[in-house]
Amino acid sequence: MLQDTVRAFAADACPAPRLREHFEAGAGGDAALWRGLAELGVAGLAIPEAWGGAGLEVLELALAAEALGHAAFPGPFLGHALAGLALAQGGSRAQQERWLPKLATGECVATVAFGEAQGGVLPETWTPRAVAGRLDGEKAWVSGAAAANLFVVGVAGGGLALVERAAEGLAIAPADGIDRTRPLAALRFDATPCEPLPGGATAARRALDAGFVLLAADAFGAAQRLLELAVAYAQAREQFGQPIAQFQGVKHQLANLAAAIEPMRALVWYAAHAQDHLRGDAERSAAIAKGHVTEVALDAAREVVELHGGLGFTWECDVQIWLKRAIFDRAFLGTPELHRERQAALGGW
Repeated sequence: MLQDTVRAFAADACPAPRLREHFEAGAGGDAALWRGLAELGVAGLAIPEAWGGAGLEVLELALAAEALGHAAFPGPFLGHALAGLALAQGGSRAQQERWLPKLATGECVATVAFGEAQGGVLPETWTPRAVAGRLDGEKAWVSGAAAANLFVVGVAGGGLALVERAAEGLAIAPADGIDRTRPLAALRFDATPCEPLPGGATAARRALDAGFVLLAADAFGAAQRLLELAVAYAQAREQFGQPIAQFQGVKHQLANLAAAIEPMRALVWYAAHAQDHLRGDAERSAAIAKGHVTEVALDAAREVVELHGGLGFTWECDVQIWLKRAIFDRAFLGTPELHRERQAALGGW
């Protein structure tokens, strides 16, 4: 029901022509789209009911992410969801009281700043230093920064700190990214006022794992949509007087795509469920999902481009929107190579 609701909203609020406009503008959607999503309750899905949220779990966030990936929906959902989780799990009561009700309604947009220019993603690689309430350092590849009022920043030592957009010493610079529905930015902190999260070290790990799962869910949704686009094109495109869907080679390609994509559902849903109910397997299942699903989704996207022939390589073909979304999901918060290494280490190999 949750997925049906999100999909119906996305189809109504951002149909193909409107999606193309947002993609070409590269601004990551607009306030009206975010407000509509927040009114559905998506902004506060995993925020506790005590602070105005729905009090649901990472599984529900993953179901929403899957539906948004299917629609290539523009906006700051990913970073906002992770920031809400980090605050709910690691913030002080005063921090939660101040920020979580605003995050739950979408009145305040938040995002996380975990990545660094040299490829650091995991807490042990973070370099910005928070001393006496002041933060110095840099972060790269921050999603949703243009719309964010609040940043949850990964700091040296593996903790987290809150930085408000209006804080002095904070510089935000747009960064080139391939997915124009989710623009990126770089942050620089120069003695910027910050508030450490008391439980930041634990919350950072859990927010990262949730992020890996949400990216896998988004990629799975995008892969489903790409298969739908390929089937529709094969049924409509004619060659030698008949639809190319009748050619055995094309049938094999489509069947192989379906066989590769559908099993990812169980992998994503299990990893999402594990975050709240199987903590012993949460990190490893998140690494497996991120490493496998995002790579298979990108392989599927390339296959769908090929199925569209010469048209598939052009800007005019909408397949490129989901192709670039899959590229983003594969690279953001670590490539499959990193997550396969983590998977092996966590499995004791």
